[in-house]
Amino acid sequence: MADITFAHKGFFFLLLLIPAMVAWYVLRQNKNPNSISISSFVGFRGLRPSYKNYLKHFPFVFRMLALILIIIILARPQSSATGQNVTSEGIDIMLALDISGSMRSEDFTPNRIGAAKKVASEFIDGRPNDRIGLVVFSAEGFSQCPLTTDHSVLKNLFNKVEPGMLDDGTAIGEGLATAVTRIKDSKTKSKVIILMTDGVNNMGKISPADAGVIANTFGIRVYTIGVGTNGMAPYPFNTPFGIQYQNMEVQIDEPLLKEIANETGGKYFRATDNKKLTAIYGEIDKLERTKVELTEFRRYSEVYLPFALLAGALLLMEILLKYTILRTLP
Repeated sequence: MADITFAHKGFFFLLLLIPAMVAWYVLRQNKNPNSISISSFVGFRGLRPSYKNYLKHFPFVFRMLALILIIIILARPQSSATGQNVTSEGIDIMLALDISGSMRSEDFTPNRIGAAKKVASEFIDGRPNDRIGLVVFSAEGFSQCPLTTDHSVLKNLFNKVEPGMLDDGTAIGEGLATAVTRIKDSKTKSKVIILMTDGVNNMGKISPADAGVIANTFGIRVYTIGVGTNGMAPYPFNTPFGIQYQNMEVQIDEPLLKEIANETGGKYFRATDNKKLTAIYGEIDKLERTKVELTEFRRYSEVYLPFALLAGALLLMEILLKYTILRTLP
């Protein structure tokens, strides 16, 4: 009964008739107009009341219970089920990651490329409703994964990314242009590229500025991230005596990255350590939130049938008792 509601609760006022009918029945029984006079009860000693004496009130009880059930039926008992329709307006995001040799620098833990993959994977986990893809670039741009909602596949391909997959160099324009190509035909209202690099553009046929103009033409926002500490960063070299380190000057073309971000309505960030990089992805995550609409609904089902069957059974039992066991002669 906890899940049952009633469409016409006003009918429950009819239940006030039940006490009145019970009172009328009791008063009628007490009047007992049918009686006979006898001279002595001696012949009736030791006789016990017939079982019919105990059953004589049952027809009235059945009738009252049936009436209560009929009133419940008139009140229209209904069961209700609630739920939600979720309408999601996702955002298409293309990650463009620099995988040039300098991404092995260890001013991040364990290094720049390792930190970038870890933080980006956490970012992907927090965007279940979005399609996300991956482009990598060094001397050229390469589409590692198209836009997809299968984030497990995306992260698996992401984890396989390492410097040395492509010829070394930093072709920021090629990387950005490749990302634009992969996302420009998206039908979503919000298209975003997150471009991460740790160097200065020194390769490629497409200039980063021109790639930024192309992105703006297609309504794509570009968030640019410069990765690298301020000053010098330790870079590992393989030698016959094992890995040796040499401090390399960190050179990031921040004016260029700011220009691309401003051109497209995005924003430029500078990450100097793991903590800052995590905070940057957190800020982008807040700036680009998926729109989710919830529509609640409630469905009602009529559940009068069990009450109707029980009321019918009670009335039938009243009739059977009245015209069989408790039948009276005129």
